[in-house]
Amino acid sequence: MEVDLPDVLAEVTAQFARYEKALVENDVAVLDELFRADPRTLRYGIGENLYGYDAIMAFRAARSPVGLMRSTAQTVITAYGRDAAVASTLFYRDAWGGGRVGRQMQTWVRFPEGWKIVAAHVSIIDEPKSSKDMGQKT
Repeated sequence: MEVDLPDVLAEVTAQFARYEKALVENDVAVLDELFRADPRTLRYGIGENLYGYDAIMAFRAARSPVGLMRSTAQTVITAYGRDAAVASTLFYRDAWGGGRVGRQMQTWVRFPEGWKIVAAHVSIIDEPKSSKDMGQKT
């Protein structure tokens, strides 16, 4: 298996950027489009465990659009072959006032209809000293 084929990395990076833009703009239609429409798709959130595409869609539709702006850092996207990738990033929100860091991981799979998120995990922790010393926020 080839890891990090340049064209695959470019495709997944573009989809990850679409996700980030849709997230901060609360573009629910794009967010729904990027998750795989399947009962096995899951998203573990900060305060919720969502099993299935319908539960993820319902969460997005009900969520407040306030306070979604964020910056990201330490984004790592790794492609495995031509049809699978993992995207990981740290994120920060000004509303947190510093000292906290969000962590997000997504598993992306290429289907005939394009790249889709099949699993996602989001969490927030007190920022460890090690992550403060590693790179700049973007």
